[in-house]
Amino acid sequence: MGIIIKPIVTEKMTAITEKQNNRFGFIVRPDANKLEIKKEVESLYNVTVVDVNTMRYAGKSKSRYTRAGLINGRTNAYKKAIVTLKEGDTIDFYSNI
Repeated sequence: MGIIIKPIVTEKMTAITEKQNNRFGFIVRPDANKLEIKKEVESLYNVTVVDVNTMRYAGKSKSRYTRAGLINGRTNAYKKAIVTLKEGDTIDFYSNI
């Protein structure tokens, strides 16, 4: 199984990508380190990675009221990686739609 789980395609990440054309976000496995992430992105997308920043997010407890009563749940914990590419390189997530 790969290190990268999925790319982040949200409004916030799109704004970061538009501001700096060479930064892209990915959800990665929690046990992955920066060197593994760099190698995986370079092999998958044929680009040169300059920098990798990682962030760990804890899961949050959520509850909601329903007709059957109170339902408690928990969102998943995950790790996010922001990858900076070499100037001129880019990744097109929408190329195979």
